Amino acid sequence: MHQENDADLVQRCRDGDRRAFDRLVMRYQKPVFNAALRMLRNPEDARDVAQTVFLKVFEHLSQFDPNLKFYSWLYRIALNESINYLGHLKPTEAISGHEVDRAAGVERQVESEQTSRVIEQALMRIQPKHRAVIVLRHFQQLSYQDMAEILELPEKTVKSRLHTARLQLRELLLENGVC
Repeated sequence: MHQENDADLVQRCRDGDRRAFDRLVMRYQKPVFNAALRMLRNPEDARDVAQTVFLKVFEHLSQFDPNLKFYSWLYRIALNESINYLGHLKPTEAISGHEVDRAAGVERQVESEQTSRVIEQALMRIQPKHRAVIVLRHFQQLSYQDMAEILELPEKTVKSRLHTARLQLRELLLENGVC
């Protein structure tokens, strides 16, 4: 059985095939959730955003330009929804837990947890537009070209924004003794 490409699935969705949309959801639900989680740091909020993203995708699939990459369009919606969601949150909302390296010793595990917590808190303190480029580049491992397409910005702007975000993050980490 061959893997259907996104363009074929999108066309089938447009033709009324609900199973094709289910396949797109299955293919992208984890990456969309992870992107939202990196932006929001709360699994419940990330699930809400992911659900909203797929509802919007379904509602607006007829507006998707097939000359573009589907995942870029999808990620743009996910980031925009995450940023919109952040606008509705209280700035003092708690940051949830994170994955821990289970192979590490207790001392290293505690240190890793503390470092991760400080990094997460610092990430949440930078502007959403800067957080988005950090998430796309370092957590989603996207290329500058893909990031530019998702954010609808020139590559130079993406690189500049990423540079600024890294500087801001580094400054916040230095304040907390991590760097």
